[in-house]
Amino acid sequence: MADYDAIIIGSGINSLVAATILGKKGLSVCLIERNDQLGGTIRTEEATLPGFKHDLMSCWYPLFIAGPAYAALKDDLHGAGLEFCFAPEPSAAILPNQSNFVMAMDREKNVAALNALLPGEGDAHAADMGALMGDLDLTFSVLGANLWSFGMLKTMGKALWARKTDGMAVFAGDALRSCRSWLENTYQHPLTHAMFAPWILHTGLGPESAASGAMGRVIAFTLEQVGMPVVKGGSSNIVAAFEAMMAANGVTVKTGTHVSDILVSGSKAIGVKTSDGTDITAKTAVLANVPPNRLYGEMLPAGPVPEDTVQRGKAYRFGRADMQIHIALDKPAEWTDERLNNVPGIHVTPGLDGVSQAVNEAERGLLPHTATIVAGQPATHDPSRVPEGKGQLWIQLQELPRVIKGDAAGEIKTPADGAWTSDVAERYADRIVARLEHHIPGLSSSILGRKVLSPADLESLNCNLVGGDPYCGDCGIDQFALWRPFPGAKGHKTPVKNLCHIGAATHPGPGLGGGSGFLAAEQIG
Repeated sequence: MADYDAIIIGSGINSLVAATILGKKGLSVCLIERNDQLGGTIRTEEATLPGFKHDLMSCWYPLFIAGPAYAALKDDLHGAGLEFCFAPEPSAAILPNQSNFVMAMDREKNVAALNALLPGEGDAHAADMGALMGDLDLTFSVLGANLWSFGMLKTMGKALWARKTDGMAVFAGDALRSCRSWLENTYQHPLTHAMFAPWILHTGLGPESAASGAMGRVIAFTLEQVGMPVVKGGSSNIVAAFEAMMAANGVTVKTGTHVSDILVSGSKAIGVKTSDGTDITAKTAVLANVPPNRLYGEMLPAGPVPEDTVQRGKAYRFGRADMQIHIALDKPAEWTDERLNNVPGIHVTPGLDGVSQAVNEAERGLLPHTATIVAGQPATHDPSRVPEGKGQLWIQLQELPRVIKGDAAGEIKTPADGAWTSDVAERYADRIVARLEHHIPGLSSSILGRKVLSPADLESLNCNLVGGDPYCGDCGIDQFALWRPFPGAKGHKTPVKNLCHIGAATHPGPGLGGGSGFLAAEQIG
């Protein structure tokens, strides 16, 4: 007799979704997490001062709300206490000269605001979003459905019948355009470029990456539809809601337990071994929410997996590093344009060329001279995160090297071994705060506390963030969609029977959507 029907390794949002769905199906499930708390990249702590609740890593949930996992579980989640907070103007971009653009959850307002920037600019946006809506079913099927399924084959067949070969070729060609190509051929105003270009970083791509244009259009659409929701009281509350749901459905949770090996009998996964030597067995499935290099290079025994697959797993490519800066403020941030005071997500950027330059510098191993600053203000629409009258900033930097070769500004001495040290991280954070002070006068004097998390710190919090890569793998076209995690992989199936691969390293990729956990769980039981 097996100990459980299913075992899930790791407790990120994909694992939480899978465990809940399988538990609701009546399967006995064991969720195993190496850390002392669940959530993966979802963690809220009073990291600076008491009363200031900071989401240490992930913070925003547009892809979750727009995805199938939320649609399936939202009643249970809200019944377990989950509450999202929204802002009517979710995003903005500000240039060094203080000019800025604020995007609303309202297409008509955005069209009017863009036309005010430059006649015709808003009309171009309306046409752009209209064209996307015409492709919506096919686009979101490719981005979120099980690509290796009869349902997907049927969807593609219907699309081919309606569009013919030429139409499908046009769709595919447009989907592969870069963000730069999309922006420069659709919009003319630098602020429009600055509004959309930084969002590409949140997909793990850069402005010149193949398919980044399509991702930019999808993000623009999503911002208008669902905005930038945060979890009331901190992101840890979505974990608490899942914990309540798992408990109600009989899911066993083991924290502080490291899975070292996946047990295989013949060509079938039958359980896991923990680092203390304990075997835990599964009758129906083992779901591994781990990077492919660890799955195929460390956890599986030699023999049941073809050598080509093992080598592809070991060669899996990770992307740029990330850094987080959490700041407790004596008062809410006061931007040079007071309208920005209530915007939850602001990109401080030199614009499209600036994003390209910073990405290029990071990919060459340099600390960027002028990185894109993601300045998050979750307390603007969730005041429960800070003491009354206070403020906070959630800062993310997505254009950093995993291994440092130098500083593009020539100001910071970097270690010879390229490692991230606390000194390098703090000095780089000083550079970022100085730039922010240009847009938030008096910022430094308002800081009550600061917590800097370098790429090395992020990896120590979550071992799936290899080298500080927040997306658990480069999202270039050769590691995306049909080819995520690598060419030859067939969705969440592996060469080992009953072993499923889930998580950000698998389709549909990163973004807190819970998509891979949902897709895998739907096929089990």
